[in-house]
Amino acid sequence: MTFAFQTWVIFRRQMRLALRNPAWVIIGLAQPVLYLCLFGPLLKPLAAQIGTTNAYTFFVPGLLIQLGLFGALFAGFGLVSEWREGVIEAERVTPASRTALLLGRILRDISLLFAQGVILVALGFAFGMRGSIGGMLLGLILTMLLGGACSAASNALALTLKSEDALAPILNSIALPVLLLAGILLPISVATGAPQWLVTLSDFMPIKYLVDALRELFNGNIATITTMWGVLWTLVLFGLGLWFGTRTFRKDNA
Repeated sequence: MTFAFQTWVIFRRQMRLALRNPAWVIIGLAQPVLYLCLFGPLLKPLAAQIGTTNAYTFFVPGLLIQLGLFGALFAGFGLVSEWREGVIEAERVTPASRTALLLGRILRDISLLFAQGVILVALGFAFGMRGSIGGMLLGLILTMLLGGACSAASNALALTLKSEDALAPILNSIALPVLLLAGILLPISVATGAPQWLVTLSDFMPIKYLVDALRELFNGNIATITTMWGVLWTLVLFGLGLWFGTRTFRKDNA
């Protein structure tokens, strides 16, 4: 079997499992939708203060990044369950490439993330969001790449730890600071009242540049320095995630 066919077989099996039990897909989408419904209206009176004319055009890109993070970062829990049931070892004794075992799972998470992202953007339009359709499509692509990086890292951690009790606190300790420091819900800047030390700390958060890039893209500003930084950091994170995941899956004692 070719590498592409091996990846397709794993992807197809993982998609079947996800569609048979779509609870995680619904739960992953529920949080951003709740933020959109409950937190979005609070931003409308503050639109001018946060530097935008449309609160939802500002807010939805951040929710997309949140979806990419939380939707894919917790994908490793399913892998722990598969390892416990012996599925991983059964796959590893087949001639299939271990990279294909990882990539098929990443493609599943990216596909689900794309469907969730389309729903979120459509809901944003329903709430009054306006912007560039082309920019939104590019923003979805960047979100999917971020989701792929998070999925690869999560699966690698899961295969290393082999325990939900150990995996959960690690992922939560990563996700919460990112959520707060990347400006997903509110911009981190002196203009919005943030202290200088917090602004400086947020500048070291790569996800912040993705959030800023998506907001530029949604406004139709494609060829800007902000979007270029966002694309660069997305590619770097995606490459690091694939490297870490592939390296872990290839280990003989994994």
